[in-house]
Amino acid sequence: MEDTDDAELRVRPSAPTREPDLWTPELLAKVDWRREAADEPLRGVVTSDGLVPNLYPLAGAGADTTRIREATAAYLRALTPNELYKARFPMRDVTWRHWNNGARYFLRHGLLLEELDDVKRQLALDVIRASLSETGHQQVIDLMRLNLTIGEIRGETDKLNEWLYWFSVYGDPLGDGPFGWQLDGHHVNVNCALVGDHMVLTPTFLGAEPVVAHGGKFAGTTAFRAEEAAGQELFAGLSAAQRTRATIADELPNELHVGAFRDNWELDFAGLPLSELTGDQRRAALELIALYTDRANPKHAKVRMDEVLAHEGDTCFGWVGDPDGVFYYRLHSPVILVEFEHMAGVMYANDHPTRRHIHTIVRTPNGGDYGADLLRQHHARHPHNGPRRK
Repeated sequence: MEDTDDAELRVRPSAPTREPDLWTPELLAKVDWRREAADEPLRGVVTSDGLVPNLYPLAGAGADTTRIREATAAYLRALTPNELYKARFPMRDVTWRHWNNGARYFLRHGLLLEELDDVKRQLALDVIRASLSETGHQQVIDLMRLNLTIGEIRGETDKLNEWLYWFSVYGDPLGDGPFGWQLDGHHVNVNCALVGDHMVLTPTFLGAEPVVAHGGKFAGTTAFRAEEAAGQELFAGLSAAQRTRATIADELPNELHVGAFRDNWELDFAGLPLSELTGDQRRAALELIALYTDRANPKHAKVRMDEVLAHEGDTCFGWVGDPDGVFYYRLHSPVILVEFEHMAGVMYANDHPTRRHIHTIVRTPNGGDYGADLLRQHHARHPHNGPRRK
C-alpha cells in the first residue's frame, strides 16, 4: 500500500488536459451538467437541518490584505490587454465554481501559467505566495511539481506538467473593493476571496498521484505526509469505544463527499464529537485541523483557527478504514469541513485505494465558500450591481 516507483501504470492515454479541437456531444453533455451545477444559487454545504445563518460577521478581522492586493495589482498591470481580458472576472462571476480537480479539460478559464513568460508567471506565483503561509505555498508548488512527476513517469509531460494550471483574478484588486484569485488544474484547486480584511481560502482541493517523486526533475518531493500521519495518530490514540463512535462507515467512499461541483451538498455531522476527547486527544485533533488552516498566511490562519475554536464543541471527527492501511477521515463543524482520503488509481492501474493517491478538500459550510456570505453582507452595506460574466 505504500508509494513505490515500480507500480503498474494504466495503459490507456491520459485524458486531454487542454481545450479540445472538437467538442463531441459526449463531452458537451459532461460540460453541460457541470454548468448546470455551478449555475444553482449558492447555498453552500449544509446539514439536513438547513443553513445556519450569521456565522461569518463582516466586522474587521484585524488581518492586513495590502500585500495580497499589491501583488495581485502588479500581476494585472504586467498583462497585455488581450491577456487582461482573459485573466480577470467580476467578483460574483459564476466561473469561481467551474474548478475541477480532474486532469481532463472541461471548463478551464483564466490564463494558463504554461503560456506566460517567466516574469508574468512569477508575478502570478507572487500572488499565491502573498496569500499563503510558507508551508501552504510550498505545498501548492510541490503538488504542481508532482503533476510533472506523473507526466514524466507516463511519458506525457505535454499533458501533465507543473505549469498546466489556470490562474484567474476576480473583483477589484486595483481599487479597494472585494477581490480574489483562483488556481485551477489537476489536483490543485485553490479559491481565495478577500472581503475587507477577511480572507476565505475555500474551497481548496489538493491532491496527488503519486505522493512521492522517486526520480525525475523534482525527485524527493513528497505530499500529505503530515496530514496522513496526524489523522492516523489521532484515530490510533482513541479508546476502543471512541474508535467505534468515530467510525462512520465500513468502506471508504468512492470520492470525497464535497468535491468539485458539490457546492450545495447536504452532509450531516457524523462521528466522535471533539467535546468527548481527553486533553491530549483534543490537542491532536486541533493540530490536525491546523495543518489545513495554516495553509493561509499567519494572520488569516489565526483568524480562521479562532473561528474553528468558537465552534469546537460542535465539531465531529469521522473515520473510515484501517489506520495501518488506507483510510478516510473528516472533521466537520458549522464553519469548517475537512476531508482526507486514500484513493484508487487513475494514472496507476490499481482499482483499490492505496497510499499512493490522496485527495483532500477544505470547505467553509453554510455559505462561507468563495467568501459568499461575506460578499452578501458587503453588498447589503454597499449596494451596487457588478457584472456577472458567463
